[in-house]
Amino acid sequence: MISALLVANRGEIACRIFRTCRELGIRTVAVHSDPDANALHTRVADAAVRLPGAAPADTYLRADLIVKAALASGADAVHPGYGFLSENADFARAVLDAGLVWIGPPPSAIEAMASKTRAKQLMGLAPPGEVTESDLPVLVKAAAGGGGRGMRVVRRIEELPTALESARAEAMSAFGDGEVFVEPYVEDGRHVEVQILADTHGTVWALGTRDCSLQRRHQKVIEEAPAPGLPADLSEELRELAVRAARAVDYVGAGTVEFLVSGTKAHFLEMNTRLQVEHPVTEAVFGVDLVAEQIRVAEGAPLPDAPPRARGHAVEARLYAEDPARDWTPQTGTLHRLSLSPAVRLDTGYEDGDPIPVHYDPMLAKVVAHAPTRAEAVRKLAGALERATIHGPTTNRDLLVNSLRHKEFTTARMDTGFYGRHLPELTEHAPDSPAPLAAALADAHGRSPFGGFRNLHSAPQTKRYEMAGEEHEVHYRHTREGLEADGVRVIHADAGVVVLEVDGVRRKFEVARYGDQVHVNGTTLTALPRFPDPTSQHAPGSLLAPMPGTVVRVVDGLTEGSAVEAGQPLLWLEAMKMEHKITAPVKGTLAALNAVPGQQVTVGSLLAVVEPA
Repeated sequence: MISALLVANRGEIACRIFRTCRELGIRTVAVHSDPDANALHTRVADAAVRLPGAAPADTYLRADLIVKAALASGADAVHPGYGFLSENADFARAVLDAGLVWIGPPPSAIEAMASKTRAKQLMGLAPPGEVTESDLPVLVKAAAGGGGRGMRVVRRIEELPTALESARAEAMSAFGDGEVFVEPYVEDGRHVEVQILADTHGTVWALGTRDCSLQRRHQKVIEEAPAPGLPADLSEELRELAVRAARAVDYVGAGTVEFLVSGTKAHFLEMNTRLQVEHPVTEAVFGVDLVAEQIRVAEGAPLPDAPPRARGHAVEARLYAEDPARDWTPQTGTLHRLSLSPAVRLDTGYEDGDPIPVHYDPMLAKVVAHAPTRAEAVRKLAGALERATIHGPTTNRDLLVNSLRHKEFTTARMDTGFYGRHLPELTEHAPDSPAPLAAALADAHGRSPFGGFRNLHSAPQTKRYEMAGEEHEVHYRHTREGLEADGVRVIHADAGVVVLEVDGVRRKFEVARYGDQVHVNGTTLTALPRFPDPTSQHAPGSLLAPMPGTVVRVVDGLTEGSAVEAGQPLLWLEAMKMEHKITAPVKGTLAALNAVPGQQVTVGSLLAVVEPA
C-alpha cells in the first residue's frame, strides 16, 4: 500500500491529487520552483521540496531532481499530473528504477503512444512526408506533450519554416522535447475523446466520450461529457477503438484516446498517456474518482468487470487569466478574490491574495457543473460563472458565459472553428453603465465636504474610469441627505455596497477596490487620475510588451533602420508557457529596437518603434 505520494507538478492538478490522497489517508509531498515557494499546492501538502530556479526546464522538467525529492521526503510513489514530465518515458523509468511506485502506464506504453508520430504508426497511420502546396492546410504539432503547445496551423507554404521553428522552441520549453511533425489539418471538425482506465489484470474500461471542440490556440476551453449528438454506432466505434489502442500497448492506468470527428467519420489524433485536464466531467457523469482509481490500480487492485453506469451530463469551463479580446494575452498580478457557488465544482491552485506567476500556464481554475440533462448543466455553469466573484487580472469569464449561451453551443452544433467564427461577438463588452457611478459613490462614501454641517449642496464632483478600453466620466454631488446623481436615485452607498434605482428598477452593486483597480459586481474598472501624466505617453508606432516575459527570438537581420511591412513578425515573447508574436503595426521603418534574446521584460516595456512610411 502507498503511504506517501509526491506529485511531480504544480498548481491546480497538484491540489486536486492531494485532495484524493487526504481522503485515502496518504501523506502528500509537493515540489516547487522558487516562484511557487508559497503557492497553494506547496501550502496544502504535508511536505514540500524546493526545485531551485524558475523556468520549467530548471525545475518541473528536471526528472533527476524530482526523483531525489521523492527519496529525500520519504515518498514511496510519484504521480506526474498532466503536462511537464507526465508523458516522459525516461522519467517514468527513473521513478521505477529508484524503487518508487509510478502512478501511470508502463514506460513502454508511454514510448509507444506519447509520441504522436509513433502512435500514428502503431494505429496504421503515417504523417505526410515533404509538404507541398497541395497538402495545405497542415498542422505542425509537438510529438510529445499536449495542451495546445507546440502547435501551429500553416495555410501558406512560405509560413512553414517559421512555424516549424516556433513549434520546436515552444515544445522544447514546455516538454523538454523539440520533436515536431506535420499532419493534415481538418477544418472545423469536432474534437471527441474517450476516457480509458485499465488495470494490471486485463480489464480495460471505456468511460464514455467527451467533446472538447471549443478551443483557443488548440487548447481546450470548454469540455463536456458525454459528447452530445453523436450517433450511437459512432460512439460505440470510438469506445472500441480506444480499448483496442489500450490493449495494443498493454496499457495500465488512466489515459485518453482523441479523435477528430468530421460528419460520421472519425480520424485518430493521439493517445494521451496521462490524466487529462478535463477528467472531472467524466468523474461527475460516472460517479468515480479517477485519481483514486489510478492509485488503486498502481497498488495492484483489479477493476470491476464493467464501469459504473453513466448518469446525467457534465460541462467544464477553464477559467484563465487572459484577455480573449487581445489575442488571448496572458495576464499576471494578484488574484485578490475567487469565489463561486457551492452548486458547482471548483478545482483551483489559488487562494485569495495569491500572485499569478508569469512562468506557467495562466489557468486559474476549472469550474464543473453536473445535472440530469445537458441543458440544465450548461445553464447551471453559465449562471455560476456569471455570478462568480473574481477580483484580480482580466479573465476569460465573460467569454465563457457568452460561449455557453451561444445558440451554436446550446444546440450542440459547435466545432473546432467556433472561436474563429464567433470571437468578435463573444468578446463584445456590454458595459454595465451604472458601474462607474457605483464605483465613484463607494469611493465618495465618508468624504462629505460639509463636515458636521449638511445644509448646503456641494459643487458637482467628477470621477474618471476606464472600462472595457473606454473612458467613462461620472458626476455626483454631496447633499444634506447624502449622495446624489442625475437620473439615478441613490438608495444606499458605502465603501462596499451601493444600491441604485434606475427607471424604477433597484440594483445592488458590490464594490471592491485594490489600488487603482475597482471591481463592481462582474465589471472591472481602472480609476484614472484627474489629469493624465504626460510622462506616460509613447511615440506613435511604439510596441509595448503586452505581458511580462522573456524575449526568445528576434527576426534575423532586423536592425534599426530596417524597412518593415504591416503585420510582419519582429520578435517573439515567451510568457506562461506560450510564445507570443510581436508584429509591425504599420508599413514603415524600424526606428528603435530595444529587445534582445534572453531579455526579461515587464508589462509596458518599450520593445520597438516603427515609424510609418
